[in-house]
Amino acid sequence: MKKSILLVATVLIFMACTEPETNPVPENTIENKDLKGQSSVSDDSSEKNVLQVALGSKDHTTLVAAVQAAGLEDVLVNAGPLTVFAPTNAAFDALPAGTVEDLLKPENKSKLAKIIKFHASPGNYQGDLLKDGQRLYQASGDYVQVSKENNEILVHGAKIIATVQASNGVVHVVDKVMLP
Repeated sequence: MKKSILLVATVLIFMACTEPETNPVPENTIENKDLKGQSSVSDDSSEKNVLQVALGSKDHTTLVAAVQAAGLEDVLVNAGPLTVFAPTNAAFDALPAGTVEDLLKPENKSKLAKIIKFHASPGNYQGDLLKDGQRLYQASGDYVQVSKENNEILVHGAKIIATVQASNGVVHVVDKVMLP
């Protein structure tokens, strides 16, 4: 019995003194080495997450630029579920002249982040889960009102014009930028 305890203790001491084996991340799993966090991981075989859906849309380049300027890329790749109301480029173009350019300035990062978070809701809200009169809690800490008019769903006055499933939630394409 004493010999087996001595043997186990010796093995444990030996293991504690050796350097752990490291498995470096393969080069091809990182899209951009300047990025940090989950948003920098490339995975071509899984379903697209919310960020990847936006990155792949030619109609959401302004939204992607705003998400990047606000530093919120990693939030949009988290496990979720997450519902994002994604304004189109045309929705951003409808804002008063100079608004987007002003928001993208580094000194307005926190204001921009609040606006972006106002477009995201924890949970998976789609189809029958969006009811007339419902209030949705947004990641900004605010609530938005859901309404139905002529068989169309509006969220805080923005009409849902398309819906795209993502691996970590749903992206509702909307025709307006929602402001808190």
